[in-house]
Amino acid sequence: MSHTTRPYQQVDVFTATPYYGNPLAVVLDGTGLSDEQMQRFARWTNLSETTFLLPPTQAGADYRVRIFTPGAELPFAGHPTLGSCHAWLGAGGTPQRSDVIVQECAVGLVSIRRSGQHLTFGAPPLQRSTPSPELLAQVAQALGIQPSQIRAAQELNNGPRWLGLLLDRVDTVLALAPDHQRLRELNQKVGVAARTQEQGAVQLIARSSREARAFAEHSGDAPQLAAPDLEVRAFAAPVGITEDPVTGSLNASLAQWLMAEGHVPARYVAAQGTCLGRAGRVLLERDTQGQVWVGGQVQTCITGEVRL
Repeated sequence: MSHTTRPYQQVDVFTATPYYGNPLAVVLDGTGLSDEQMQRFARWTNLSETTFLLPPTQAGADYRVRIFTPGAELPFAGHPTLGSCHAWLGAGGTPQRSDVIVQECAVGLVSIRRSGQHLTFGAPPLQRSTPSPELLAQVAQALGIQPSQIRAAQELNNGPRWLGLLLDRVDTVLALAPDHQRLRELNQKVGVAARTQEQGAVQLIARSSREARAFAEHSGDAPQLAAPDLEVRAFAAPVGITEDPVTGSLNASLAQWLMAEGHVPARYVAAQGTCLGRAGRVLLERDTQGQVWVGGQVQTCITGEVRL
């Protein structure tokens, strides 16, 4: 089989410090690759997502991206959106407009803004509905919690589909040890969250710092953490990922839901990855037109070539 040498990057998304966010593999030229080749490479990288950049097909788009988990292609995902944009800009990509980069993906066109070191994408439209009591009971059992510990629940769809759960306490979120095989059988991706002020944010931040430092050789390597308002975890066994370190699409849909129902303010910081030794920070904000923006920093970790 013949191969073509293609520019390649691995970037770390939703972190100011490399190796504390969510890694993403980016093939900067996916031209000519088949679906099977893309899927096989994504399975090989074994990262939560791998993206392939292509020439745009829609008017107004600067580039097109295809997004693969180890098990399936996604119509949209948040950390691949910011990471792919960062890699595209770093490789010399020039947007048509000075104020925004426009990404084409399976859900349509996604606007991305840049401000200093931050990139921010506009959350796609959200469809949401109330899950059945039967589903909630099955998922609660798979998570190892009581249904009474669920404060609110919604089925969320902004391309990827999630069951969103707002739980009673941050400690409940951090202590979860799900039955991933059962979640796979239910074909259910689950995003869980809890407000930090429910039980004292200082204790949570100290715990986040300790667990992140456990993955650093020296304590001075640990990042300075922004105080979070929400602690998030994402379980995605149906697409081959037991727990995703930091999830833009989930945080986008959680923000749209929780803001609309008054559970969180119109601007807040979400922490994710604590239990994996990561220190992801996602900035969420709803503007005066009601658009929710999802942002963070991206770090380039590996630059080179891949033969595909």
